[in-house]
Amino acid sequence: MNPLDHDRLLLTRRRFFARSTLGLGTAALAGLLGKDLGAAPKDRNEPPGLPGLPHFAPKAKRVIYLFQSGGPAQMDLYDYKPLLAKMQGEDIPDSVRKGQRLTGMTAKQASFPLAASKFEFQRYGQSGAWISELLPHTAKIADDLCFVRSVHTQPINHDPAITFLQTGHQLAGRPSLGSWLSYGLGSENQDLPAFVVMTSYNKSAGQPLYSRLWGSGFLPTRYQGIKFRSGNDPVLYLSNPPGIDQEDRRHYLDDLAAMNRIRLDELGDPEIETRIAQYEMAYRMQTSVPELTEFSGEPQSVFELYGPESRKPGTYAANCLLARRLAERGVRCIQLFHRGWDHHTDLPTRISEQCYDTDQASAALVQDLKQRGLLDDTLIIWGGEFGRTVYCQGKLSAETYGRDHHPRCFTVWMAGGGIKGGMSYGETDDFSYNVAKDPVDVHDLHATMLHCMGVDHTKLTFKYQGRNFRLTDVHGNVVTPLLA
Repeated sequence: MNPLDHDRLLLTRRRFFARSTLGLGTAALAGLLGKDLGAAPKDRNEPPGLPGLPHFAPKAKRVIYLFQSGGPAQMDLYDYKPLLAKMQGEDIPDSVRKGQRLTGMTAKQASFPLAASKFEFQRYGQSGAWISELLPHTAKIADDLCFVRSVHTQPINHDPAITFLQTGHQLAGRPSLGSWLSYGLGSENQDLPAFVVMTSYNKSAGQPLYSRLWGSGFLPTRYQGIKFRSGNDPVLYLSNPPGIDQEDRRHYLDDLAAMNRIRLDELGDPEIETRIAQYEMAYRMQTSVPELTEFSGEPQSVFELYGPESRKPGTYAANCLLARRLAERGVRCIQLFHRGWDHHTDLPTRISEQCYDTDQASAALVQDLKQRGLLDDTLIIWGGEFGRTVYCQGKLSAETYGRDHHPRCFTVWMAGGGIKGGMSYGETDDFSYNVAKDPVDVHDLHATMLHCMGVDHTKLTFKYQGRNFRLTDVHGNVVTPLLA
């Protein structure tokens, strides 16, 4: 039996109406956009985004999210708490802990001894921001940064916490923030994806990173993040197979697109159109990606700015440099994931290693974008999924300590497009355990990020299973004091 005849036999009432509405919707969309949606894929640009977006003039055209997976200890980096040195080794007062839930790793501890940071803090810049000695390069750009010290979240364990930061929900299945931006605003560069993801290695493995963290959820899969790998083949299956040249590939893709369009007309499955578009994007990326990832044209001064690791593909420093090159080329959302911040034991040694790997490159990215005139329209975010406890996990020794997960308060810094530099927002109590002033939850953070991109977070929605979903769910407020 002809496979197409088989599909006709499977036609149901629900499927008939689904196909009918798809056709009407496509025709209506073509009228709105004034484009020939039936044109050959190679003649079509990447989607410009939804009609009517941005909702207002954006301050930022793109976002770079430097995600520090594992939960950096805020009181060892940005949240200076001098009282802790006086109370070193004492149990955290019950009036501070307030019976808040603990992880299974510390719930059975007989005591909760306070552990003051081993690292010195100083004020930097005209803003007078308190920054640890672990971050000498970040300290130099203090007046370009906005430190939000009152971020809090709901989950207390890694997987739901990182899922919440990336998708606005603790359970897997929702679109990632980059997918929402790609869906709403589209791409500025038809030769590169709108959403690019990179992961970097470090001395310890850290928590696992799943592809669903940059997935499209219930959005069409064309909006998922494209992961760039280190090495000679940054994107899997991008290179032509042996014996196939570009002309052969072009003919192959044209024939494949024609076959896929026959299938699309028969089934009305929008994922088939996504498949066509992704084949075309891969074809264009065969030219754009090798040029993008070739660093030989960068001057020595750039490598000195980003640090000695910036010449090694796969390092955090090299990924920061690549993020700048992606920003120059108009990629809408760029995410760097760096693991290794989960310091339950031997925190002083391990956090020092993490800061060595990330401090210079993070600061260099801000400086590099600024001197190229790109910082004003590029939003940069640095932070993890939660903070760490002020009390020690396990026994407190004179030389070392570990800290458990702590969702009640942690620090995130932001810089660039639409954000006011040289300020600190929010306060924690003397123990960096509870938010004392100006709380900012994850939905607020997302709403503010979208606002900088010219998007009203309450209006960027997608209807799924009868409900209009959004990144901020039914929550979130723009934190207006952060806005420039």
